[in-house]
Amino acid sequence: MEAINPFEMAQRQLDTAAEKLGLDEGTHMFLRNPQHEVKVNIPIKMDDGTTKVFTGFRIQHSTARGPAKGGLRWHPDETVNTVRALATWMTWKTSVVDIPLGGGKGGIICDPKTLSEGEKERLARAFIRAVARDIGTQSDVPAPDVNTTPQIMAWMMDEYEAINQGSVPGIITGKPLALGGSKGRTDATARGGLITVREAAKALDLELEGKSMIIQGFGNVGKWCAILAKEMLGVNVIAVSDEYGAIINEQGLDIDQLCKHYDRTGSVKDFPGTKAITNTELLETKCYILVPAAIEGVITEKNVHKLDCKILLELANGPTTPEADEILYKKGTFLIPDFLANAGGVTVSYFEQVQNTYNYYWELEEVHKRLDDKMTSAFSAVFEMAQAEKIDMRQAAYLVAVKRVAEAAKLRGWV
Repeated sequence: MEAINPFEMAQRQLDTAAEKLGLDEGTHMFLRNPQHEVKVNIPIKMDDGTTKVFTGFRIQHSTARGPAKGGLRWHPDETVNTVRALATWMTWKTSVVDIPLGGGKGGIICDPKTLSEGEKERLARAFIRAVARDIGTQSDVPAPDVNTTPQIMAWMMDEYEAINQGSVPGIITGKPLALGGSKGRTDATARGGLITVREAAKALDLELEGKSMIIQGFGNVGKWCAILAKEMLGVNVIAVSDEYGAIINEQGLDIDQLCKHYDRTGSVKDFPGTKAITNTELLETKCYILVPAAIEGVITEKNVHKLDCKILLELANGPTTPEADEILYKKGTFLIPDFLANAGGVTVSYFEQVQNTYNYYWELEEVHKRLDDKMTSAFSAVFEMAQAEKIDMRQAAYLVAVKRVAEAAKLRGWV
């Protein structure tokens, strides 16, 4: 399979929006590339006494609307172009839900599965020491992402506080509750996505009760999507997958038992009462709602014709290529694009920053209500744009988000 450059994909998506908005060339070029990039080499003393050097990145795409915001990924296949793309998408994500933040992202090239707890802690702290001058509550606030956890965020916050000799809980979000984390953060991305599905059903006059859902990816987001799907939408999850394989039961999966099986075995494979299928078959199985919740670039012009769903909810970042977008729109598949669909996570991260700043913490019901209000309003703005311009939801989301960022940059006198 041909490798997809996610940053080129992000730039092409912006180019389309810039043309439709009639952006001047200076503004377009400014938004096309990150404002600030940091690459660091991090030497770590390993448990066996050797020293290993890890490469890390922190990229701030835009701070026009506020401090950069975005997660930190630890992955053996991390690339600077992936981080650039994700930082860019974070700019549009914070803009589309209308929170006063910009877009950033970070990554370390490593395989956390091979690291001990002590090695993870040393890597987390060393990364913060390396980028401490480039982050801050007023400039760039990191958060967890692929393979990073609340514990890793706690170590990072503690290291930053040690450097700055004082309490700065708002420097990192996604922290444990005991250290200033927000209630409702764990399931926020999935919950926000399901709110947009609910709103889509209202807007399109669709009945969701008893319909089927398929989820590609059973990490934190995919798992919570499966847990909440029945409660929030009344739909049945019939198939899920992870990196080791996929399973299906067309009558519906027992999600509670599946979660116990996953916690016990580390995979959805071999869950009793299911049939094993491939990840390719999973994407091509007929369902009402298809949820790519794993990695970028899985829906392309080569397989998009085989998809058979009414709603495509992109909880992953960049799962669909621009070529596939056009085909989906012509097929009549209703797409809820990634930076709208999965914006619940950054929205509650923003709530965490607010709570840290005021040193006053909200109950779970208040977090859920505020998240619902933000996601409902964001969906409405994008859907109205799509209807008015007769374009697909991704293009509409770009028009809403890019217009807001461009306006902020112009008002600052940057462009």
